[in-house]
Amino acid sequence: MYYKETIRQMYDIGVGSLMIIVVVSLFIGAVTAVQFTYQLQGTAIPSYYIGYIVRDMMIIELAVTFSCIILTGKVGSNIASEIGGMRQKEHIDAMEIMGVNTASFLVLPKLLAALLMIPLLVSVAAVVSIGGGYFASTYSGNYSHEEFVEGLRSFFIPWNVMIMYIKAFTFAYILTSIACYQGYFVKGGSIELGQASTRAVVYGIICILIADYIIAVLLTG
Repeated sequence: MYYKETIRQMYDIGVGSLMIIVVVSLFIGAVTAVQFTYQLQGTAIPSYYIGYIVRDMMIIELAVTFSCIILTGKVGSNIASEIGGMRQKEHIDAMEIMGVNTASFLVLPKLLAALLMIPLLVSVAAVVSIGGGYFASTYSGNYSHEEFVEGLRSFFIPWNVMIMYIKAFTFAYILTSIACYQGYFVKGGSIELGQASTRAVVYGIICILIADYIIAVLLTG
């Protein structure tokens, strides 16, 4: 049961969220490149810095944070609604009477699936966002292919990739655990279920932003 449920959750979280992650990441990278192109105009900063700036901004901060905030809204609300609906329909009570550890069966597969799939989605987001920055920079005529690629290859620090994955695992745990808690302990009717789903998203985003700041201070300070 655990294996099948984990696979189902991996599909829902990973494949079900892939398209929105790709679309959002593409435009995040493009907008970042356009904004930094505007900021670098008239300065003495070498033109190839645009690739370096886009790469590090995507890897360290924007790809992982924006992706997990989006997943909090999509995955977090879905998890809270699914578990909360089972609580209201007394499915959880029936499972407990049959001797099923409902907290383990309902929460653990979702948590494992999130910890496995969200870092993969973040990896895709980082690659796609850098690609979006590349297309926005080169096809606008502001920078050449060689300049952007030179920036991508300059000043690379492998530790930055590790920071991205540390954030991805941390944010995945935060958004999943908060959503599961809000759904599992919901009380009342449909109004309360909607409120629990909203709290799962709001609390998840706030905790992700706080964790983002703490991780940035600890790992880059």
